[in-house]
Amino acid sequence: MRVYRACAVGYVGGVDASLWIFAYGSLIWRPDFEFGERRPACVEGWSRRFWQGSVDHRGVPTAPGRVVTLAAEPGVRCWGVAYRVAEASRQLVLDNLDHRERGGFDRVDVEVWLDAPDADPVPAITYVAPPTNPNYLGPAPIAAIAEQVRRSHGPSGSNLEYALRLAESLEALGLDDEHVFELAAKL
Repeated sequence: MRVYRACAVGYVGGVDASLWIFAYGSLIWRPDFEFGERRPACVEGWSRRFWQGSVDHRGVPTAPGRVVTLAAEPGVRCWGVAYRVAEASRQLVLDNLDHRERGGFDRVDVEVWLDAPDADPVPAITYVAPPTNPNYLGPAPIAAIAEQVRRSHGPSGSNLEYALRLAESLEALGLDDEHVFELAAKL
């Protein structure tokens, strides 16, 4: 497995009104929108954590699942993928993502580093579930997270499938995430 130790940077030059969307969870394997380009990318100062409750996709209100959000953590990089969306599709894609991520996630402006050498970060958007949202579950021992993931199921499928697909997708991209892989090993 390839492990990125530093954030590679890059951008396809020129003036472009397209939008970059940073994906770190289910959008990695199921974007459900048209895009012109998909590239490995990272954000700095964030870590991926199974701290968000899912009452609309991988759980239900009486038995929430756990999905990933980004947690602020200085000095850390979170790798995922960035999708370039054409200007013509921008509003439709954002409207659909706003609906999909409505369960406690806020749209956030970030800078991403694309997996190409010698360039600057590009502006992007991502979705982050802040600790103040009503579905936030926060940190827990990995064994407790695994137990909740094993038993949760919602309209988008089992929480177990979500966690294992995320681990498989990161591994297929050659990306490492200790938290995700530790949970996958428990499952």
